Amino acid sequence: MVPLLRTVYQRLFSMAAEAYTPGSLSAAFVTCPNEKVGKDIARAMVEKHLAACVNIMPQITSIYEWKGKIEEDREVLLMIKTRSSRIPALTDFVRSVHPYEVAEVIALPIQQGNAPYLQWVGETVPE
Repeated sequence: MVPLLRTVYQRLFSMAAEAYTPGSLSAAFVTCPNEKVGKDIARAMVEKHLAACVNIMPQITSIYEWKGKIEEDREVLLMIKTRSSRIPALTDFVRSVHPYEVAEVIALPIQQGNAPYLQWVGETVPE
């Protein structure tokens, strides 16, 4: 009976350790004019613990209206994993270093995912 109780306890403890609160982490997106700017911003966000990880997606095309004119530009897209509570600080940082007059910073809450990965993001980015 004791080995069975130990197994049940270990599984419950393991499940509790992996529990994730939906929305406590976010995926944020920032467009940049080129790879150098994207890498510089990404590296700084990780160094400042504003992000656990930043993926840089090269060669996207953005079509948008700016000052009454339709524009089309080649950009890179940063996909940033962070705590939802850090989005305001991340936004302030991007605005302070980004070359665009109006930098794109949008975030979506992460509802679910690989529990060990989500735990790592939470451990890497302080509250």
